[in-house]
Amino acid sequence: MKQILRPFEEVRAALLDSVEPVAGIEAVPTAEALGRVLAVDQVSGLDVPPLDNSHMDGYAVRTADLPALGTRLRVAQRIPAGSVGHTLEPGTAARIFTGAPIPHGADAVVMQELCSVDADGVTINQLPRPGEWIRKAGEDIARGATVLGAGVRLNPQMLGLAASLGCATLPVYRRLRVALFSTGDELVMPGEPLPPGAIYNSNRYVLRGLLEALGCEVSDLGIVPDSLDATRQALRSAAAGNDLIVTSGGVSMGEEDHIKPAVTAEGRLDSWLIAMKPGKPVAFGRVDDPAGGKGAAFIGLPGNPVSSFVTFIMLVRPFVLKAQGAAHCLPRALPLEAGFDWPRPDKRREFLRARLGPDGRVVLYPNQGPGVLTSTVWADGLVDNPPETAIRAGDRVSFIPYSELLQ
Repeated sequence: MKQILRPFEEVRAALLDSVEPVAGIEAVPTAEALGRVLAVDQVSGLDVPPLDNSHMDGYAVRTADLPALGTRLRVAQRIPAGSVGHTLEPGTAARIFTGAPIPHGADAVVMQELCSVDADGVTINQLPRPGEWIRKAGEDIARGATVLGAGVRLNPQMLGLAASLGCATLPVYRRLRVALFSTGDELVMPGEPLPPGAIYNSNRYVLRGLLEALGCEVSDLGIVPDSLDATRQALRSAAAGNDLIVTSGGVSMGEEDHIKPAVTAEGRLDSWLIAMKPGKPVAFGRVDDPAGGKGAAFIGLPGNPVSSFVTFIMLVRPFVLKAQGAAHCLPRALPLEAGFDWPRPDKRREFLRARLGPDGRVVLYPNQGPGVLTSTVWADGLVDNPPETAIRAGDRVSFIPYSELLQ
């Protein structure tokens, strides 16, 4: 029977439409909120900076007191950062430091490098413009402005911004709970003897790392034997208390591939074969909780290491981000020049391991096989190539950098 492959875009859209975002919100210390998804808009309760302040070390002056170069002023006060001066009297200057509030009456700061100082005063060697080297109150953030919108995934600079507003905690969505297991009697764990015909389970480490990098709480169920009963039991255990089940292996059509009948028996299977390369066999659906709970979404990935990696970052990652409440979950691609030829494209949508060459053009790893895990380490992104699209050096290609896929 001829296999019908669903287009990649159609499957991804259906997968995202099936997402049930987590509802729980918790307040976490701002210092511990890295990578979490913000649940509530953060509105500033103050101006940043709160007062007009100096952008430089120098002297705060009244420009009306400076009719010509070489004007000499008495230094009447000293204002370090963290203190507030008094009104600047006519004919005087204030020694001021970066970040210190501008005294009332002053309307400019002269850099100290443009001044000559003696025991009795300061001589101004360059006439300032009104407002020069003054940072205005609210220049960065105005009181009442929304500075961080709900749905953003918090990065270090966002945490700094929140801290600058005095936020000791931030409201974030709870972490997604994900159960992970691999299937395959040929799999053994690193550190164990490697018998003939066996391979070490690399997918477990890749997928667990990717899930944890996305902020998930991962329940690692290890390796499940190649039997229908064992696979069904693993699915039932995983469905209790988890939001998502991710598996690798067992999704092809062979006699030892039990994911499809197991998921069908324990819940429902919504999709099976996808027109993408690598990664044609990808399953998603839902597994019921035998105890009557909510159950869990299910995504089954191929066993080949590269196929597992690529299908995760292109399909599972956006699912996880949306489930965690992220407003933006799809990666952005860059139009870049190809430094390679790809004369024999596939009928499926291809994701080619690639990186930027020294001339700024995109180059491919020479072996694009689905088992060549080395290619994923060598690469710094993927070329997203439409079906049946040949590429010649100099063509524009759609390059998705790892920075859009692995964070």
